[in-house]
Amino acid sequence: MGYKLEGLLSHVLPSSIASWGVLQLCVLAVLLVLLLRVGRLLLKYSSNIRRLRCFAQPPKRNWLLGHLGIMRNTEEGLQSVDELVKTYKHSCAWFLGPFYTLIRLFHPDYIKPLLLASASVTYKDELFYGFLRPWLGQGLLLSNGEHWSRHRRLLTPAFHFDILKNYVTIFNKSTDIMHEKWCRLVEEGQNCLDMFEQISLMTLHSLLKCTFSYDSNCQEHPSEYIAAIYELSTLVVQREHRMLYHWDWLYWRTDEGRRFRRACAMVHRFTANIVQKRRAALNQQQEPEQQSRSSKAKKVTDFIDVLLLSRDEDGNGLTDEEIKAEADTFMFEGHDTTASGISWILYNLALHPDHQDRCRAEVDALLQGRDSEEIEWNDLSNLPYTTMCIKESLRLHPPVTAVTRRFAQDMTVPGGRVIPQGNICLVSIYGTHHNPDIWPNPEVCAVFVMLPVESGRTSSLQLSALIWSLWKLESQLTAPCLYLSAKVYDPMRFDPENSKGRSSHAFVPFSAGPRNCIGQNFAMAEMKVVVALTLLRFRVTPRDSEVRRLPELILRAERGLWLRLEPRIPPKD
Repeated sequence: MGYKLEGLLSHVLPSSIASWGVLQLCVLAVLLVLLLRVGRLLLKYSSNIRRLRCFAQPPKRNWLLGHLGIMRNTEEGLQSVDELVKTYKHSCAWFLGPFYTLIRLFHPDYIKPLLLASASVTYKDELFYGFLRPWLGQGLLLSNGEHWSRHRRLLTPAFHFDILKNYVTIFNKSTDIMHEKWCRLVEEGQNCLDMFEQISLMTLHSLLKCTFSYDSNCQEHPSEYIAAIYELSTLVVQREHRMLYHWDWLYWRTDEGRRFRRACAMVHRFTANIVQKRRAALNQQQEPEQQSRSSKAKKVTDFIDVLLLSRDEDGNGLTDEEIKAEADTFMFEGHDTTASGISWILYNLALHPDHQDRCRAEVDALLQGRDSEEIEWNDLSNLPYTTMCIKESLRLHPPVTAVTRRFAQDMTVPGGRVIPQGNICLVSIYGTHHNPDIWPNPEVCAVFVMLPVESGRTSSLQLSALIWSLWKLESQLTAPCLYLSAKVYDPMRFDPENSKGRSSHAFVPFSAGPRNCIGQNFAMAEMKVVVALTLLRFRVTPRDSEVRRLPELILRAERGLWLRLEPRIPPKD
């Protein structure tokens, strides 16, 4: 028996030892490969850090976190951007943890070569834009390379002036509906309204009509589609702020991830249903082989029409899936950004009644003697002062505060500085618009003098003086003081005479270069119509509360942007 057991062990043990040895070799090989990869990453990171030494590096939290968490999406975060711009003038390096590096740029001379770079070497990075991809797919905002170039060529006719002229009537009607609601609310005693809430519904109403020829009535009644768009925007912002949710595997298993999927499915069903119905209607009207020949003769009524009829140089059109992605992108980019722009314009005019009155006088003069209050296409070029006020508001409060890019090659900026290939470039639109080296007189200082409490008074804080050059008079003030500052709103910056010599990239609310906003003329036309009609019918004043800016996907205000409305009697001819 003992002999048999010894013989069995003599056969089993060598094979077990051999298997264990093979397993050890495999583990060592895997560890060696991992070490080599980690080593290669560390060498690449170290080389990248050395090459980025040509850029200023603000103080970090520590060696591991870098600048992660320093810049928050709050009012204080925007104030930190102001300090960065004042301190570093044009650019600085920024480290998000040990491996993510980006370059912040906030000077026209530095952002210009990046924005003008060829689309063939320019890419949208996944760190900031990837969360939108399940919703927007390969639309114009997120696509790259030849796919982007082809779609840009096919979509450009949708924003031709001949098409935009048709949309001005829609802008007027949507604004009329909003103003009728405002008058009704004022009569009911609600004369203070949140501009973001009201104007977002109005711009969505316009976009649904311009994009799908769809009468949503969303300004008066709730819509499942509108609710889904709002929820998607909110969930994207929430995911961006939670680092663990950046991991797809975890996010799709959370309640937020499941809500995102449901809202996405609802939006996609709505868009796909309209695209399929419209394509079927076009196929009934004409044979497929005639579509390309007669597309120029057909009267185009909306965005979907243009997409369905577009053909590239080979005669190929867009698929239903591609059209759906572009329509979803247009709805996402078009309503919130324009609503933000209009809301901040009205806020700035409410703070500056002298500019508001001058704009209103310009609109009154334009429409004097007409039977209707409709703003026509040709009127848009006859509102020079209103346009300057709109541009100054877009400078102070750009709807999109920054855009990011990656490049497939090293990029050179002034001073012989080189941005190595693969680094994220954050083009700070807000920082460029507030750069004191480009925009003189950026802030005004106010001095509140603390005086003793007098009998019958309710406060010891009295406004003594508004001093524009505080440093000249500071020594003359003996009472305790509270120093405050505010941004200067000066539309005359955009007077043609004052704009001479200013860089073409000092003012870029719609970005610039090959990947600029394709719908900027659409947005400017809508802003002019809405602002002109609003000032024609209402006086706006700010509510007595602090407004804190909130930079998310677009620039909002914490707790809303509330303005008081006073309907005005139209002036007699």
